[in-house]
Amino acid sequence: MKQFVLMAGALVAGLASSSAFAQEIRAVGAFPETFVFTREIAQPFADLVAEESGGTLTVSFTGPDAVPPLEQFEPTQAGVFDMLFTHPAYHAGTTPVGLSIDAIAPDPVARREAGIIDFIDAHYQQTQGMKLLAAPPTGNVGFRYYLRDPISAEPAFDGRNIRGTVSYHPMIEALGGAGIVMGGGDVYSALQTGAIDGAAWGLTGALDFNWHEVAGYMAEPGFGQVGLMIFMNLDAWNGMSEENQAILERAALRLETETMARFDQLAADEREALLDLGMEMTEFSPDEAEQLDALWSNGVWQVGAQGAPDAIAELRSLAQNAGLSD
Repeated sequence: MKQFVLMAGALVAGLASSSAFAQEIRAVGAFPETFVFTREIAQPFADLVAEESGGTLTVSFTGPDAVPPLEQFEPTQAGVFDMLFTHPAYHAGTTPVGLSIDAIAPDPVARREAGIIDFIDAHYQQTQGMKLLAAPPTGNVGFRYYLRDPISAEPAFDGRNIRGTVSYHPMIEALGGAGIVMGGGDVYSALQTGAIDGAAWGLTGALDFNWHEVAGYMAEPGFGQVGLMIFMNLDAWNGMSEENQAILERAALRLETETMARFDQLAADEREALLDLGMEMTEFSPDEAEQLDALWSNGVWQVGAQGAPDAIAELRSLAQNAGLSD
């Protein structure tokens, strides 16, 4: 009987310990469950966390149907959610530092070695109560323009309204257009009605949104890179055990390095699929094509400097010294 009691006590203690260690992370994401960014970044991250933790640490995502993408940052700051998967341009009005990653070459290892990720993380911790966990780049080239009508003049967007978050606006304006801010989920109807003439977006995702039904052209060349990020509420992060923090950090590093090649292939596959569905390619003039990357990166730095000049100057210097930006 004594031995039985001791065994039962050990079992109960073990179950209590296991239950205390198990933890669910409540996350919100800016993109629908079936969208490519969710399928190929958010879900793989959750899978990596489960793998690294042996299933004791899980991530459950709520999507934009619950909270619109442009409104997700503040609830995560307030602790309604523990984690946020987003593009930092969606909260550029709060801080523009994160969106500047779009002007920095998408080399995950070089970014970390240069102190880029540490700098952005420190900024968010000190000013926003948020921790940057991961900045997975979506391939070597990030963006293109999707247009109702082909490019036929120079400047390419003369008189056109083009959807884009604020980081696109200097580039769109330099190409003769007017930048219109809207979430990706609103673009289809805006293209359909002619409220906008085109949309800037990543090389993946237009297929999920069915933009081929309302926009006939993809513009080449592509430019820049997409700087999606995974943040965590700082109190939630600090409340985790060191072991669980290490699990999340390992998963974040693996996500960053594994995402690059996956998205290069996804972008190539999506381009072919959209062509098969009837979209056509249209091209910038040689002069404008040559300027696209510089227009993009300089525009992103410009937007950042308007909101946080000192932080952006220091971050740009880090990137330039590492050969990761102009």
